[in-house]
Amino acid sequence: MNKILIVEDDVNINNLLKEALSGNGYTCGQAFSGTEAALWLEKESWALVLLDLMLPGMTGEEVLGLIRRQGDVPVIVLTAKDALSEKLELLTNGADDYITKPFDIEEVVARVQIQLRHAGREQAPDQISCGEISLEKGTHQIWIGGKELEHLTRQEFAILELLLEHPGQVFSKEAIFTYAWQEEYMGETKTLDVHISNIRKKLKSLTEKEYIQTVWGIGYRLQSSK
Repeated sequence: MNKILIVEDDVNINNLLKEALSGNGYTCGQAFSGTEAALWLEKESWALVLLDLMLPGMTGEEVLGLIRRQGDVPVIVLTAKDALSEKLELLTNGADDYITKPFDIEEVVARVQIQLRHAGREQAPDQISCGEISLEKGTHQIWIGGKELEHLTRQEFAILELLLEHPGQVFSKEAIFTYAWQEEYMGETKTLDVHISNIRKKLKSLTEKEYIQTVWGIGYRLQSSK
């Protein structure tokens, strides 16, 4: 089931999200108020909910509480709140992830894919390839030009897995951390930066190409091989 409920009172943003998600194979329902979202939730089952907080009728926080009383559907909150304490409160109150406005639509799609995968509602292909890099999920192996990239930690493998699945797409540090460590991002970036540095060193032992690019102020992306 790949049905996603988009709860956002801004018509343009709601339609933009629907267009992007529909283009990636998801079926979308649209709610433009908290009350309308409650009706959708009562009427149908959903694989994931994208939930704005500032809503007419029921607030986003009230809708989140309703969702959590009904079950464990993944919820990604769309929020203008940028204080760490407010974001942690959202996670404590039942959100699975949050995206701060304004957001990059490609990252929203990637976050949706991550949450569905963690929830076991979407299956990723066992093999991923980009240029001379190939990854095998079942055996936890990565090859570059036919040579195996050895001694990868679990987090290093997960980081490369995420970037390889979306070559050219920029991921924020919090998105990468959440995917690789599968725990709440607390705002500390040193651990991730060290892992990225270690991955680069291991890649350099097998190739001259610089695959992982730093996007200053945002995060990282994998550059496709031409």
